[in-house]
Amino acid sequence: MTTVQAPDIYSPDAYVEGPPHEVFTELRHTDPVHWQEVPGEPGYWAVLRHADVVEVAKHPLIYSAQSGGVIIENMPPAQLENAKLMLLSMDPPRHTHYRRPVAPRFRSKVIAQMEGRIRAMVAEILDEAAEARTVEFVQEVTAKVPARVFGEIMGLPDDDLGHIHRLAEQLTSSQDPEFAYEGPAEGEGNGASLEMAMYAINFANERRAMDDPPDDLTTFILNSDFHGAPMDDISFGTFFVQMVTAGNDTTKTMLSAGLLTLLEHPDQLAELRADPSRLPGAVEEVLRYDNPLHYFRRTATEDTELSGTRIEAGQKVVMVYTSANRDETVFDRPQDFDIHRNPNPHLTFGIAEHFCLGAHLARLEARVFFEELLARFSAFEPAGPAVRVRSNLNNAYRAVPMTLTPRH
Repeated sequence: MTTVQAPDIYSPDAYVEGPPHEVFTELRHTDPVHWQEVPGEPGYWAVLRHADVVEVAKHPLIYSAQSGGVIIENMPPAQLENAKLMLLSMDPPRHTHYRRPVAPRFRSKVIAQMEGRIRAMVAEILDEAAEARTVEFVQEVTAKVPARVFGEIMGLPDDDLGHIHRLAEQLTSSQDPEFAYEGPAEGEGNGASLEMAMYAINFANERRAMDDPPDDLTTFILNSDFHGAPMDDISFGTFFVQMVTAGNDTTKTMLSAGLLTLLEHPDQLAELRADPSRLPGAVEEVLRYDNPLHYFRRTATEDTELSGTRIEAGQKVVMVYTSANRDETVFDRPQDFDIHRNPNPHLTFGIAEHFCLGAHLARLEARVFFEELLARFSAFEPAGPAVRVRSNLNNAYRAVPMTLTPRH
């Protein structure tokens, strides 16, 4: 008699060669709310179908971001308390109190005004790449785009951007030894997060001391009213950490993965070259096909039921976007990359209360980046194997060596 081994969709090693799409497909059909063991601590319910992920997201008081945080692993109590200061880990009504004041700065019309400046930044980065010809596309090209955009939005010194980006990688990709944190806050829980928050607090104090501060997001936040009071130092530091990790690391991931996927589909790449007006649709398909984050966690606040599966209060519930974005009941030919896909109700930006605040900015950065990239280079040739980040959270590449051929 043979024993069938349960699939392991938790281990970071299961993602090194790419997401386990075949396993996700099988589980969507046979066990769509799947119990997954975790070494050394309680396991979790992996929610794999699109409709069920939406159901969890739309009921934040039953499936709480705040109770246990948004990553699978249970955090030490002090670290969890700090995490609860992030918008990402707040439940309503507190989430609304903190999101409402800053949301106007991220509306589509406001973000659209940044297009010219973003295009100039992208052009400068791609000019540097054209001069080098062969580059490590992740760090030397795509990582610089969101870092510079975020730096300008917040008014950060250019010399600090590289260090902040590295801390963001160490925070979000800590399961990969390549991104192990070594710094002044080592041994203090998540050292990268703490060091970045301390940087933000010092930056905020310098800004408060200015007689005539610049009109950027930092000044706006420090002068805003958050449910009857200004944002204190700790809250600003934590908010800053979320802004960096959400807007920096994920956009870098989307841009590098997007190029690799387009190279795997040369007919669609040629179509985009011939008709750049199709790029917004292509960006949406990259977001679905190569979603930058595999999941976010919630914690059940009461006994409940999801698609016939009983979930007990206190249990972890994980929304697996990488599976939901390829649900065959929602997407035709879900394993195919198709820039013409319409509609494309992917869940990469989330839905409901926690819909990504920076979605308009990410879409603009991606569209401008690919417009400029395709206009400036006639060919892209891999200069070595692409290497993925070892992570069950980040659907990212650590290295993408690429030779670029500039147009003459």
